[in-house]
Amino acid sequence: MSTRRGRRLAPIVAVAGALALTACSPGSSGGGGGGTDDEGVTTVTFRLWDEAAAAAYEESFAAFTEQHPEIRVEIEQVPWANYWEQLPLDLQAGEMADIFWTNTSNFGRYADAGNLLDITEVLGEDHDEWNPAAVELYERNGSLWGVPQLSDSIALLYNKTLLDEAGIDPTTLAWSPNPDEDTLLPALQQLTTDSAGVTAAEEGFDPDDVAVWGFNAQNDLQAIWLDFLAQNGGVFQDGDSYAFSSPEGVEAFTYLVDLINTHHVAPPAADTNANGDLSRELFVQGKLALFQTGQYSLPFTADIGDSFEWGVAPMIAGPEGRIGVVHAVAALGNADTEHPDEVAEVLRWIGSAEGQSFLAESGAAFPAAVEAQQTFTDYWNEQGVDTTPFLEQAAGPSVSAPLGPNSNAGLEALGGYFPDMFAGLIPVADALAQAQDAANEAIAE
Repeated sequence: MSTRRGRRLAPIVAVAGALALTACSPGSSGGGGGGTDDEGVTTVTFRLWDEAAAAAYEESFAAFTEQHPEIRVEIEQVPWANYWEQLPLDLQAGEMADIFWTNTSNFGRYADAGNLLDITEVLGEDHDEWNPAAVELYERNGSLWGVPQLSDSIALLYNKTLLDEAGIDPTTLAWSPNPDEDTLLPALQQLTTDSAGVTAAEEGFDPDDVAVWGFNAQNDLQAIWLDFLAQNGGVFQDGDSYAFSSPEGVEAFTYLVDLINTHHVAPPAADTNANGDLSRELFVQGKLALFQTGQYSLPFTADIGDSFEWGVAPMIAGPEGRIGVVHAVAALGNADTEHPDEVAEVLRWIGSAEGQSFLAESGAAFPAAVEAQQTFTDYWNEQGVDTTPFLEQAAGPSVSAPLGPNSNAGLEALGGYFPDMFAGLIPVADALAQAQDAANEAIAE
């Protein structure tokens, strides 16, 4: 458990690979691989969607070119809003960059279609050590298809001021569908207060006038419900198919939905459905006691200032322990590149601890190269933030982010049911069954 007094940090844009990552930048629509000039210098093109990461890569590639003067790397920025629409069009037209970013929901279709370089063949074992969980995300049909760049794990940000007043140790909190084993709900009832200062554990508590919420139970795949599902022994996917509508799934989602609609210790789903960042905003304002999230939320703690003390603790445990989602952004090699040898050198560089250190040194991104992770940790230590719980969870039991060639279609299908389920408008068992059928139908089309 780590604590600090909130103080102003330099503003940073979070670029770690959140599943709903929306950081984007003014894009250039240019595409296509690079070429070789009259002086024998080959240009390799590199596409991504995030401006802050692009700035770090600019520094990284400058260092690379010093070591490989015969290769320069040209960065293309395409905004997230257009990225996935543009990508297949450029691949089909032969205008795609030599190397490009992806997330787990999108790479499978391109690997299956033969659009990608096989990293297992291109690099073999000649690379620095990567986070094993990040590597597994980009393995398919016995090969590795992406070089892991940034990764996320889940931990618990907590308002130390509020928890100290309530006498609650965040490291001891665990949820369970068995009330006799559940320590989370009783703690949340003490931490949730209405505007008159009455806690949710006391008679007279007004759920319609809450001043401080206990926990960010909400429709958040990465930080909340996929973790709770795995911690109860449930699975989200069986192969590429969806399998979350199970007794274990019903128990896990019922627990979360009840925190919102029965116990009133989490913000209303109508509000968090409309604003996925609301819980983060409430935590920064001192109106949320426990905020389960990934490293991507750390930069926003700059806005806490000196209003309260906060810290980082291990994520909430479940019946089967602390099992968290690990997600990663990877760099893919275009199989149609005209410069495979030069692309291989760039891929080797951006997979190295030296190459990824530029992403880590500003504290904005947690690198997948293991030896570069200390750079990220050192940055936050200088800010008074101990990121050990994130590191420990990254190395601990984990569950994969959504995978499969049509994963996006499946996730979109869930969107027709999960918001209403969290709002209490559809019974949990019914919503899960309908959502699973819709998702499996969507990926089969």
